[in-house]
Amino acid sequence: MDTTVGTDAQHVALELGRLLGPLRRAVLRATRTAEGLPELPEAQIELLRVLAADGPLAPREVAARLRIAPSTVSNLVKALVAAGLVERTADPDDARAVVLTSSARALDLLARYDRASTSALARAVADLPPADRATLSAALPVLDGLVPALEAGTVKGGARTS
Repeated sequence: MDTTVGTDAQHVALELGRLLGPLRRAVLRATRTAEGLPELPEAQIELLRVLAADGPLAPREVAARLRIAPSTVSNLVKALVAAGLVERTADPDDARAVVLTSSARALDLLARYDRASTSALARAVADLPPADRATLSAALPVLDGLVPALEAGTVKGGARTS
């Protein structure tokens, strides 16, 4: 056990790590079932979200935003182009390069994913006791803050976690 981190933090980290994957998969299953959505891998959904929010983008920009290897983006894009969810076009500033955009079908799927996941989560949250709902609501900013802390490899006070 890392002696620089307290046992309470270790316990919370262990339990959070164990919970995140099953929670993410449960939301995705409920979402797909409710809307009859295709079983897109999460990595493809994340790529589509980046393109929907910030596209058109060059593949290298997508890789940087997702913090994944360009070869991974290439493989994801091949599958998404074949499924009609991503369009590759010549970069208007450099004819040798391409940019990626979400297709209209992809945007529709993302909207359906969002509606269904929000609905499924809202039902589950509504079924919680009021005190648990309040605790969950209060935890949202904390959970949101974990993303940049993990990406920066730092914890409060600037100490390196790795």
